[in-house]
Amino acid sequence: MRIVSLLPSATEILFALGFDREVVGVSHECDFPPQARAKCVVIRSRIPHDASPSEIDRFVREYVSRGESLYAVDAQALEELAPDLIITQELCHVCAASPDDLAAALARFPDRPEVLCLNPRDLGDVWRDILWVGEQTRGGHAAEALLEQIGERLARLEAIVAQAPECPGVAFLEWLEPPYVGGHWVPEMIALAGGHDVLGRVHTPSFRVTLEEVIAAAPDIILVSPCGYSAQQARDEYQSMWHSEEWNALPAVRHGRVYALEANSYFSRPGPRLITGIEALAKVFHPAIGVSPEAESAVFPITVTTAAQSSIAARTPPPDLAAVAAARLGLR
Repeated sequence: MRIVSLLPSATEILFALGFDREVVGVSHECDFPPQARAKCVVIRSRIPHDASPSEIDRFVREYVSRGESLYAVDAQALEELAPDLIITQELCHVCAASPDDLAAALARFPDRPEVLCLNPRDLGDVWRDILWVGEQTRGGHAAEALLEQIGERLARLEAIVAQAPECPGVAFLEWLEPPYVGGHWVPEMIALAGGHDVLGRVHTPSFRVTLEEVIAAAPDIILVSPCGYSAQQARDEYQSMWHSEEWNALPAVRHGRVYALEANSYFSRPGPRLITGIEALAKVFHPAIGVSPEAESAVFPITVTTAAQSSIAARTPPPDLAAVAAARLGLR
């Protein structure tokens, strides 16, 4: 079987099921496992690679408001690969080519391949999609074995978390300029790790909030996890921003409980490594819990001293939040 994956999470699932040889084409964002980078790239981003966070936000809003994908399919490359199966998703045009864009490319094919669209909205859907990919690729036994491993890890973690003395209030920021909070499976991940999401809603896409809403929620912990960012990039962006006195008075900030996360690897992508993300969150919420080195590496503490804040404030004026909000014409 020749398989083309147009989204990173599906590529991770395929490799986890042992289909490294069968995968012949990927998207430009398929970077895990490292072997995926050697595959032929069949889609490209329409957003400039050097765009700023606010510019990315504007491009996303403009494309989505027009019902267009952020990606263009290389129809010729796709045709030359002659896949038997193409895996994509309809959930988020920020993550994959749209079905319409793909349909236009497939119009060139004399014999069209099977197309599998994944649409996960919660953790149950993510685990179901692993089984679904297994069924479509005749890898059902491998998919069942993978889910059994995930289930065992979840059971062990839940037993430990059940003994934890606190359930901290958590704000999960999926974007900073303007602020967005995580949705879909993120509130479930937080709950399984022993926390309470003070803003996000399960089964619901990420949505924009105001800084005032975050401040009013008074989170005990703030997680900075911009979609598409590494933990280092997330930490650098947060530290470069101007923060008000009200923000600095938040319990999470005062007690040094602000963290940057490896968004792509363990939180944004609906794939097998979400279990590692849950374990990483449990370590943040309950530091005495023991987790794997991989889970510990998914989190970077963020510290911004008063002196650093004063320096940032002196050189970086507060953002025009009204203008930033106006740039968003719809929801991602």
